Amino acid sequence: MSLTEKIDHIAIAVSDIAEASRFFVDVLGLELSEPEDVPEQKTRVAFIQVGEVRVELVQPMSEDSPVARFIEKRGQGIHHIAYATSDILGALDAMKAKGVPLIDERPRSGAHDAKIAFVHPKGASGVLTELCEQTRG
Repeated sequence: MSLTEKIDHIAIAVSDIAEASRFFVDVLGLELSEPEDVPEQKTRVAFIQVGEVRVELVQPMSEDSPVARFIEKRGQGIHHIAYATSDILGALDAMKAKGVPLIDERPRSGAHDAKIAFVHPKGASGVLTELCEQTRG
């Protein structure tokens, strides 16, 4: 049984959504969603639909945001890959049972009212991985 169904989004850490979106909008001709604040994550996000996958631009809202620390250490760039699941609690329990290191053992709130949880990069070949259960379409 697969714990995930598809890639939900690929997140890119950016210093400024408006500036970063110019490439996607002006060059590639894609549409940017309205930015949304995610206070629990201390971020502002906007999405770009590319076929079946979304690109998420993630901007820190404060200097103590995990995304701000990421940009400070590594610069702007790919931050994480998110996988869609219809049962985030079951997926987390299954991963925990298999010894996968989790950042979140229980879901928290994400953009668009999604339930999200992060898997530690040590458990996913060095890639920060997010599980994402959408609560609306």
